[in-house]
Amino acid sequence: MNAPVKIVRPTEGQLALATILANGGTRPNQGITHIDATAYTDPARHAAEQERIFSKLPLVIAPSALLPQPNMAVPHDGFGKPLLITRDKSGAAHVFLNVCQHRGTRLVEGGEAVCAPRLICPYHAWSYTLDGALSGLPRPDAFPGLDKTQFGLRRLPTREAGGLIWFAFDEQADFAEAEALGHDFDAFDMAGQHLFRRRTHDVAANWKLIMDAFLESYHVQRLHAATIGPFFKDGVSTGDRIGPHQRSVVGREAALAAAQSDDWPTLRAAMTYTYQMFPGTVLIVSPDYMNLMTLMPQSEGRVLIEDFMLIPEAPTSEKALAHWEKSWNLLDGGVFASEDFRAAALGQEGLSSGAIDRLTLGTLETGMRHFHDEVEARL
Repeated sequence: MNAPVKIVRPTEGQLALATILANGGTRPNQGITHIDATAYTDPARHAAEQERIFSKLPLVIAPSALLPQPNMAVPHDGFGKPLLITRDKSGAAHVFLNVCQHRGTRLVEGGEAVCAPRLICPYHAWSYTLDGALSGLPRPDAFPGLDKTQFGLRRLPTREAGGLIWFAFDEQADFAEAEALGHDFDAFDMAGQHLFRRRTHDVAANWKLIMDAFLESYHVQRLHAATIGPFFKDGVSTGDRIGPHQRSVVGREAALAAAQSDDWPTLRAAMTYTYQMFPGTVLIVSPDYMNLMTLMPQSEGRVLIEDFMLIPEAPTSEKALAHWEKSWNLLDGGVFASEDFRAAALGQEGLSSGAIDRLTLGTLETGMRHFHDEVEARL
């Protein structure tokens, strides 16, 4: 028997944005506003953002599809500490510090997924189950009275919601907004997607310049003129906020005709939904696939960006594989790397030169205004 087809529908909020877009509505704006150039170039500002934002708030680390089966683990070093994402034998996701509790050695090396019921430290072979518990050690007689329950891996606060794995460095972090966003992502069946490709880009730009690119549509017809620009209507976009996060939609040619539809294929063919999860995650929902990008600031002028491409199911033919490869190369290698990320790097060079002391935002860059106001409020 074939498995029943899972039918997912847009949420009320997603449909409301589509209707606003189709009726020609745009976001309320404050007219022309400005951002100080030092927001992107000041090392002290970068340090404050790390201390008050990235070390305090829940962060997206990966899509659930990175670990599609129980007893999987993936090392992750992008956020400044050695981390380990795992899915234990019961299917629960965890984020641990990737550190053996014996002598502090890195438990798992590399960056690819490991599939095993236990993780064994390469130094002295202490072993851990995927829920972080110490399961065994050689020569236990050499540790008389050792209580194994006190030597589990150090777990960081973790939540899995809507097909995303979130974590925080702060034990007091509030995941309520992450779980609220999960309802929107459930509407895309994010948890049911297949991870087709992932790649980490090292970009010589401030992380906020990357976020800026996905918070306004003003550049689409210009920067992306040779790639995706012709698919979209210039300046036809709207958005709203979910707590500190933003949800936006940009119209394609069929936007007006699709406004009253609650059918995802029709809506996704007509408009592109983008989610900007504060502080540094972007989800772009294309007609038949999604790109999730996590931003990991390294300095005021450098950011790592991990791009995950999610598709409905694993390719089952050469034709399907070629289709998805073409989409991957278009966005990850073309639109993102050669256009958006390159523009951000050039912008960083310009801002660092001192040629201008502030950026000037117009009415089509309202999403940027909201984002920078949120950053300022945290500082």
